[in-house]
Amino acid sequence: MSFDPNAHRDASLQSWEEAASGWTRQQGAMREFSAPVSHWMIDAIMPQPGERVLELAAGLGETGMLAAELVAPMGGVVVSDQAETMLSGARARAVALGLSNVEFQVLNAEWIDLPVASVDAVLCRWGYMLMADPQAALIETRRVLRPGGCLALAVWDAIEHNPWAQLPGAELRERGLVAPPAPGTPGPFALGSVEEVRRLLEKAGFAEIAVETIGLLRRHPGFTDLWETTLDLSRSFHDAVLSRPQGEIEEIEQAVRERFAPYEAADGSLEVPARTIVASASA
Repeated sequence: MSFDPNAHRDASLQSWEEAASGWTRQQGAMREFSAPVSHWMIDAIMPQPGERVLELAAGLGETGMLAAELVAPMGGVVVSDQAETMLSGARARAVALGLSNVEFQVLNAEWIDLPVASVDAVLCRWGYMLMADPQAALIETRRVLRPGGCLALAVWDAIEHNPWAQLPGAELRERGLVAPPAPGTPGPFALGSVEEVRRLLEKAGFAEIAVETIGLLRRHPGFTDLWETTLDLSRSFHDAVLSRPQGEIEEIEQAVRERFAPYEAADGSLEVPARTIVASASA
């Protein structure tokens, strides 16, 4: 079957609207896990007081809110996402941080409803690879950046470098509960190549491109925490597992537990490796 971009966009929006509650529950753990990536991105754009920063596919807006503190008091950040429920969680986070220079907009990164050259920097952490047309989104990103403005992004490296996702997915595929992603279609690992990220940035007209990888660790006090976190953060895993009879759910949980056994310490805690690609470029 051919890829239907509009069907993907509709399904993606619905999925993220439904996933927002889980991401809100897990925001503390995700903040700790993703901190090296967010800080790399902030260092890459070097936000200055008075600048305007746009965060695309922001989710709960963690990276953009780091920039908000640096561009204050005269500058500001636009935290945007296609899912209104995600932005509700982001608003609550901004209130908790006491930030007054953050605004929130429902935006689709493939057609950004902002004027030409209207922002000084753009952030997008783990967003472009999920979009129906990441090339169009990068072209739009460059359009809204002022000349010389900076983009910083992150996408997941290839799945073999990310067992936190590879192992649960393999269990579901072997059981026939999910199909492997079709080549060339959006997904968490669709842009998992340094060369592909560089190619897309060059094709979109960016300059001064720098691309590298960052190793991360997902830490969990025990397997139960990893299991619950995966159910909260991955809507596809959540739906595939919880659609099964209770006995089968327990079988899947035990099988996934066994797959993660190599990463378990003597005290039962787990440290599961991850790897992400990060890139910066100028308009």
